[in-house]
Amino acid sequence: MAAMIGVTVWGQFVARPGSALPWLDVAIGVLSLALMPVLLRWPIAGALVLTALATLSPAATAPATVAALLVAQRRRFPVALAVAAAGVAAHVVQGLWRPSGGISFGWWLALIVISYGALVGWGTLGQARRALLDSLRERARRAEAEQGRRVAEARMMERTRIAREMHDVLAHRLSLLATYAGALEYRPDAPPEQLAKAAGVVRDGAHLALDELRQVIIVLREDDEEGESSRPQPVLADLPRLVEESRDAGGEVELTDTTVDAATLPAATARTVYRVVQEGLTNARKHAAGRQVCVALEGSPGDRLVIDIRNRLPADPGAAPSIPGSGTGLVGLTERVRLAGGSLDHQVTGGEFRLHAWLPWPA
Repeated sequence: MAAMIGVTVWGQFVARPGSALPWLDVAIGVLSLALMPVLLRWPIAGALVLTALATLSPAATAPATVAALLVAQRRRFPVALAVAAAGVAAHVVQGLWRPSGGISFGWWLALIVISYGALVGWGTLGQARRALLDSLRERARRAEAEQGRRVAEARMMERTRIAREMHDVLAHRLSLLATYAGALEYRPDAPPEQLAKAAGVVRDGAHLALDELRQVIIVLREDDEEGESSRPQPVLADLPRLVEESRDAGGEVELTDTTVDAATLPAATARTVYRVVQEGLTNARKHAAGRQVCVALEGSPGDRLVIDIRNRLPADPGAAPSIPGSGTGLVGLTERVRLAGGSLDHQVTGGEFRLHAWLPWPA
């Protein structure tokens, strides 16, 4: 800008030797150059001052046009248009007072209007581009934050599911251990062979429970999805084994399975059925030890699979030993069944506890 002002002032000295006007151009050129930093802080005020100086000297033309460009880049379009109009008016006054000898007034005015129009358009385009880039950056930031939130929610859901699995598996295993330990406590006069067998079952059950707990802790610690999927998951064919475990613990369990073509049952639904029966047997051992449990499964593809678990309750609940529980097993089980598209209901009627659930079975 200093070079442009210097060239303009030198041209005035050459065009008007001996005149005092070139010295006015020097003063206005120096003042205009000093006002350039003001545009960075107050672009409109600085532009208006430079426009006023442009009415007196062509030395302020270059700073005034740059000021119009800065206003167009930083302020709204109407404001930039008003500043450009003021600049054109100032140069009209300058052209009438100090006409240029090398070009007619009309062409000179047309050049000034085109220059201001181009500068305002350039500045507005730059402002729009910056706004677009800022919008894209904000959208990218929001998308990244949203992705982070979704990942966190997915991890939380997976950890919640693993916690439910841990509750179902360990509650079943530990209830078996508590049953055998209770037998050892209440039958100290049993034959040594039976005591040794019960102690062996307790030991093996404790080892299995520790192994299952270790697997769950590894999954929670490493957050490894493949670790969970690589372990064998229970299916409908594992129900007889589950019932046999309860019978070995001294429970009376009757299983009635009238399902048709059980091999077509989806794996996720089969796991849910397994967990429902497992929770039902666990609750029976906790609150109705020694009572018969009736488990009935009925369903076919294209309809629904119905699970019905019943057990008689003790006449005096306080007299029979009870295994304490957290009370959240049925809550989590109800949510699991609901997420699978089914429904679960449990109630006590006529001295009998009934757990009834159904799950969809697509054809």
